[in-house]
Amino acid sequence: MDHVVRLDSRQEAVLQAIAERFIAQHKGDPVKALKEMIVLNGHLQERLDALTSPRRAAR
Repeated sequence: MDHVVRLDSRQEAVLQAIAERFIAQHKGDPVKALKEMIVLNGHLQERLDALTSPRRAAR
């Protein structure tokens, strides 16, 4: 892992609540939720790469 993120207790509680809602949306199946998150992150990474790609070529 390239970057370690440290959360305070409030941030941890918010993240936990979001994770529980996301799992609930996947009928309580954490594996389905994890797979969906991986797919979503892949799409977001592709979009970020597309945004930064022209900047790299311009240098």
